[in-house]
Amino acid sequence: MNRPTLTDLTALMAVAQHRSFRKAADELGISRSSLSHAIAALERRLGVRLLHRTTRSVAPTEAGEHFLQRLAPVLQELDQAIDALTEEGGHPTGTLRINGGEEAMRVLLKRVVPAFLQRYPQVSLDLVSDGHLVDVVREGFDAGIRLAEAVPQDMIAVALSEDFRFLAVASPEYLASAGRPVTPEDLRAHRCIRQRLPSGKLYRWEFEQRGQEVVVDVPGAMTLNHTQLMIEAAVAGMGIAYVPDMAAQRWLADGRLVAVLEDWSPPVGGLRLYYPSHRHVSAALRAFIEVMREVR
Repeated sequence: MNRPTLTDLTALMAVAQHRSFRKAADELGISRSSLSHAIAALERRLGVRLLHRTTRSVAPTEAGEHFLQRLAPVLQELDQAIDALTEEGGHPTGTLRINGGEEAMRVLLKRVVPAFLQRYPQVSLDLVSDGHLVDVVREGFDAGIRLAEAVPQDMIAVALSEDFRFLAVASPEYLASAGRPVTPEDLRAHRCIRQRLPSGKLYRWEFEQRGQEVVVDVPGAMTLNHTQLMIEAAVAGMGIAYVPDMAAQRWLADGRLVAVLEDWSPPVGGLRLYYPSHRHVSAALRAFIEVMREVR
């Protein structure tokens, strides 16, 4: 029997991690049809069906799952050997894949990425902006970035940003015509720019003062799913938006937006880069974390 090549095994692992031929093909830089043919050829060579395929999903068979469980540590050990070799040469290489929300990516691009790419030009960054909280291991990412409260407990977290606040903001013109809310309940009498979460649910605005928590399902004729658009709508006088203070900082500084209910908006844990505690940390990720800590 002809033994599978490393390329074949890497392709199988990518499909299993992503549960998708399309996503795996994108990661590997090949066409979906080429990847499908490669997996089919691997199954014929081994004489075992490794993946269940439907028009909507792909998942390992029982035999495929057993094979992947034994294959994963072998590929991981190979990655470690390669990392050790590159570390001896003093130059991390490869691709570093990081998943996070849009605002997290803005912080990375502003604070970390320029310094990192200048210092480590042999590392390619693959930054994926995604509003959903994905399983970074299953989706094939080296790390993720989320708010501190959203980081899974079995992950190692490193601070990317300082703590910040969610603020209710509006234009001076809107507040001059509609009045200024004094308590969260006052928002029920205002035009609010609501937010739809990636799950499809409407976000209910959360406030706290001296241990008292208030959650308001605000009214509003407009619903958006993009922080930047919510800010622009508030600047245009369309109502009150509820956004991270760091996202609205420029408009607050120049007076085009005004914060309200500030005494009801305590700080929350900032952005954290996180990665699995049980997985080998690549030289590229260690270098990225080092730069991230320096620029903070």
